[in-house]
Amino acid sequence: MKEDYRQKYINIRKNISNRKEKDNLIFNKVIKNKHIKDSNLILIYVSMKYEIDTINLIKYFLSNNKKIAIPKIENNKMNFYYINSLSELKTGYFNILEPITNNLVTDYNNCVSITPGICFSKEMYRIGYGKGYYDKFYQKHNNIYKIGLCYKKCLLESIPYDNYDIKVDEIITS
Repeated sequence: MKEDYRQKYINIRKNISNRKEKDNLIFNKVIKNKHIKDSNLILIYVSMKYEIDTINLIKYFLSNNKKIAIPKIENNKMNFYYINSLSELKTGYFNILEPITNNLVTDYNNCVSITPGICFSKEMYRIGYGKGYYDKFYQKHNNIYKIGLCYKKCLLESIPYDNYDIKVDEIITS
């Protein structure tokens, strides 16, 4: 069931028109977000093809003295590492850019996580890529404020979810 949604909405995302315009709209909403402004640390994934652009967000946060941490999969577990520039990233697991620093995040207080998803529901659930890394991470760190980024065409009334799926706290759309 979730796999059907994955395939359908990956294809919908591939065909989003005015992508740059929509990414810019989301960018502006994110940088003005109260939770983002008030946070000490932003956990953020590095976007891949057809995902909402997070590279410009990362550049913006780094140039505005925000602490940034990027996920890295290690021993089937997701950890976050601080970076100071995009040059501290290299291709890793699933061909995703990952940090090469050893500066592991251990304090997740006053933290916001920009959470990836293929599609989201108005109930705040998400369908990701199916490995459960974010859900497992949020089970351990349940004090993190979670923001999902989503094109409007990928925001649904409801989607299938399981007991272990963790909701996001907010969804920012274009």
